Amino acid sequence: MSVTLAELAERFGCELHGDGATRVDNVGTLANAGGRAVSFLANPRYLADLGRTKAAAVVLEARHRDDCPVSALVAPNPYATYARIARFLHPLPAFEPGVHPTAVVAADADVAATAHVGAHAVIGAGARIADAVSVGAGAVVGSRVAIGAASILHPRVTVMGDSVIGERCVLHPGVVVGSDGFGFAREDQAWIGVPQLGRAVIGDDVDIGANTTIDRGTIDDTVIGPGVKLDNLIQIGHNVRVGAHTAMAALCGIAGSTRIGKRCMFGGAVVVVGHLTICDDVLVTFHSTVLKSITEPGTYSGALAADKASRWRRNAARFGRLAEAAPLSADTREAPVAATDSAKGTDIDD
Repeated sequence: MSVTLAELAERFGCELHGDGATRVDNVGTLANAGGRAVSFLANPRYLADLGRTKAAAVVLEARHRDDCPVSALVAPNPYATYARIARFLHPLPAFEPGVHPTAVVAADADVAATAHVGAHAVIGAGARIADAVSVGAGAVVGSRVAIGAASILHPRVTVMGDSVIGERCVLHPGVVVGSDGFGFAREDQAWIGVPQLGRAVIGDDVDIGANTTIDRGTIDDTVIGPGVKLDNLIQIGHNVRVGAHTAMAALCGIAGSTRIGKRCMFGGAVVVVGHLTICDDVLVTFHSTVLKSITEPGTYSGALAADKASRWRRNAARFGRLAEAAPLSADTREAPVAATDSAKGTDIDD
């Protein structure tokens, strides 16, 4: 798609400084963008690249306008504005409506005429596929699953029976929604599986990264709120509830029955133990472990940085002797140690 800078400025509410007749048709980084590309500056660390850029125009804040050697599209939130421009210039590929001859669709499944079902996909009994949905090659949609309008299931996505996917969701390759949660009751030396009878319910406008898994509930549902963004390789345990517009980076693990509020942000590899509550507007930095509920908005961290192995071993040995070096007072010595439900030695129910 080719468009003028004047048209972009009007469409996306930018203040244009430069030649409005200049045409652009793609996006690029400050360092590598060509003469028909739009770039952006959201982090001052890239100011040096801004000074050397060959882009046709750069989306940036007003305070950086004088540093820009090319046309500028001034916006209060350059990254969000750039994202909208990039989607406009690089729209998602169109899918041809219809069912591929190799797909297997149950006789009582309801597949909208405008939906796309790819090669070797499977649509189970009683499933409902709404308008403009795309079910990619090899994807599996289980019995009685409902998928909302304009959602995209990329190849090899699996949505297990009774799950609900909202509108305009994107599920990347390898996503599994509605698999059984890790529920087992201990009896003597053996484990008894606890039936997982709830659903997995995904709200509108949710993005789920490659190979992320969301377990169904044990009795009540697992619920992912609208606008949630999940990166690759995340595990969401059964009965978890994630509030609207929360975002999690790769490798996060959320144990069962945790309640996470709205607009939270989790860095990569954050772990949250089960049965906790995290309030709205919490940021947890990467590689932190959350062992107790968080009741006040703010930024939380809980991991030690890597160090030289020899130094780490010495510090770890000292850490193990802290109780002897600084004994508890009489008031606290007998205080019980808090434990999560999954650490009390009877059940596994994450």
